[in-house]
Amino acid sequence: MSEEIPLRPLGKSDIHKLETALLLATLFRPDVIEEIRKAEERLTWVDSLAVAAAALAREKAGMPVSRIAEELGRSEVTIRNHLTGKTKAGKLVRETYEKFLREGVKIELPETLVKEVPVKVEEIEKKYKKEIEELKKQLEENKKRIEELTNAKKELEEKLAKIESEKKVLEDKINKIKEIIG
Repeated sequence: MSEEIPLRPLGKSDIHKLETALLLATLFRPDVIEEIRKAEERLTWVDSLAVAAAALAREKAGMPVSRIAEELGRSEVTIRNHLTGKTKAGKLVRETYEKFLREGVKIELPETLVKEVPVKVEEIEKKYKKEIEELKKQLEENKKRIEELTNAKKELEEKLAKIESEKKVLEDKINKIKEIIG
């Protein structure tokens, strides 16, 4: 993966790749996951990480702080604080970048997330198992009822056809009687 993500981006595509890798690798750090879980302002915290990752990727592409601030819609002070590690988000993203330099770009899901996902799926299945079974039962009952109604409709249509046939015969007889009486 390190060949695909340039640590010194040359264009917008490279900047985007580095920015995404920095954000994901930082977000998946166990200490960051724990911080996000505890944080009351989760979205603000994640947004700060995203801005710090975007700023660092652009800095590594040689962009001046003023242009980075303009592109990201943040003040130059905010961008400088992220880039110098004065913010926690900036410090964490910088650490991720330095790790990329030492070890190459590797983004791994933390074990805690990998273990939690199947458990949550099982919990959901257990929680809704009765409801799903009840819905399946209702569906089967509805299918039977539709079949019964379809058969009843068919019988009524056959009776109606027979009655119309008998009506035609009776109308013919009435017309013959009228002719005779005339």
